Amino acid sequence: MSACLLCRVSGRVQGVWFRASTQAKAQELGVTGYAKNLPDGDVEVLACGSQDVLSRLRAWLHLGPPAARVDGVQCREHSAPLPGDFRIR
Repeated sequence: MSACLLCRVSGRVQGVWFRASTQAKAQELGVTGYAKNLPDGDVEVLACGSQDVLSRLRAWLHLGPPAARVDGVQCREHSAPLPGDFRIR
């Protein structure tokens, strides 16, 4: 059964390949959704998949790519049409 999480990642997460790295991790796990930069410097991630893979992606979001500094990750359940892939917006 699929579920979706809408997450907001704060810290130094723009200009450090965060969205592309999130896309690569999501594709590795079979998660669909998107990652997009927000005007305030945070990154928004919509992630859809099984609870197991969402848990694994959420744990990864707390780390991010090597150049990132993640200060916080806030996620909530989100009802959205299930996307077919994972995109960078």
